[in-house]
Amino acid sequence: MCCHVVAIPYPGRGHINPLMNLCKLIALRRPLDFIITFIVTEEWLGIIGSEPKPDNIRFATIPNVIPSEVNRAADFPGFLRATQTNMVDPVKQLLDTMKVPISVVIYDIYLKWVTNLGSQLNIPVAALFPMSATVFSMSYHYNLLVQNGHVGSNYSEKGEEIIDYLPGVPPIRVADLVTSFNGKGKEVLPLALEAILMAAKTQFLLFVSIYELESRVIDVLRSEFPIPVYAIGPAIPYFKLPSVQNDQNPPDYIKWLDKQPGESVLYISQGSFLSVSNAQLEEIIEGVHESGVRYMWIARGETSRFKHENDEKGIVIPWCDQLRVLSHGSIGAFWSHCGWSSTKEGAFCGVPMLTFPIFWDQVPNSKMIVEDWKIGKRVMIEEGVLVTREVIIKLVKSFMDVESEEGKEMRKRAKEISTICRRAMEEGGSAQIDIDSFVNDIATSHYH
Repeated sequence: MCCHVVAIPYPGRGHINPLMNLCKLIALRRPLDFIITFIVTEEWLGIIGSEPKPDNIRFATIPNVIPSEVNRAADFPGFLRATQTNMVDPVKQLLDTMKVPISVVIYDIYLKWVTNLGSQLNIPVAALFPMSATVFSMSYHYNLLVQNGHVGSNYSEKGEEIIDYLPGVPPIRVADLVTSFNGKGKEVLPLALEAILMAAKTQFLLFVSIYELESRVIDVLRSEFPIPVYAIGPAIPYFKLPSVQNDQNPPDYIKWLDKQPGESVLYISQGSFLSVSNAQLEEIIEGVHESGVRYMWIARGETSRFKHENDEKGIVIPWCDQLRVLSHGSIGAFWSHCGWSSTKEGAFCGVPMLTFPIFWDQVPNSKMIVEDWKIGKRVMIEEGVLVTREVIIKLVKSFMDVESEEGKEMRKRAKEISTICRRAMEEGGSAQIDIDSFVNDIATSHYH
């Protein structure tokens, strides 16, 4: 009997990508007895509709959540709230009209209404959390932070206090918690926490993480939850790397990287959504230029601002295949905002990271990179304090020095993390076992 999986991502790049990559992995594992319907807004179909995918994945569309001309970055809370209302009826109508019975709905945890929809339609649902299991545990056990006075009005004096009571979470400073607990994004915190608590009412819980890198917290969540909890690996498009690396006609930026010495290029990407202040950006640009290191910069919008005239040291482009770039031999480090997708790609490729988190889970991800995995350094030490070009020059120069003792140690550690990631994704690895378990659990679900 054919299994029909319906996937409903939250309409944002860092949410759509991991869910689509999971769907591709399932489709490639089970090409004959699984079909997958991936529901996207019209805007997102335009962005990803032409990308190659297995034959057993098809798109279904719903209207945009908000008019495409509205700037969602300017009103992130408004956009998040709109996803809780404007998507519900169009998705329900789609599900009602599907010819093939649905075996399971995999949804992004932040679309919390899907849980009730599954109950109404008597369809099992699987919640996919697009961030780390560590961030999930912090949020799920938020009440412990309230009881201990580590969130709320007077937290600012407690920034350096260490929290060591969150189940499965390594000791962490108050200042390294998810930003919405105490600062940026606070207005959407109730919705986010409610969505995470709703996960306990689903039939399956999926983490886009590697068990070996978050084993303590995943073990704790498995013991607390009455449903199966899977760590399905990083859900990055590593399966397409062999074909692009044999590409006979690579893009210009790859040709440029091919000409650079090994581990000599600093790859800079501040993510696809939120950015730093103008003053801070100016210091970063000048600091990177004056450091004299080679760089490849992903800059949305005004690319001319990032490149000085007659500068032969670097290139500035609006977009690239990030995983392909990070796995290139000439990349020596990754300056990252520490979104979870970028964090996983950097770890998978074994590239040390300079962390510059801005929002939400990026702050605890930065802490994980620097303190738990020991494969990075913080650029910004204290939120809201301008990092000057002098600091950046010094930091970039020392970080890109592959011959220093610190540089050698960090690159060795980064390669070890990369090996852990790759082993998990091989046949018999933890991620592959969990994907197969999930697929078998869907196929044999009592709802059939």
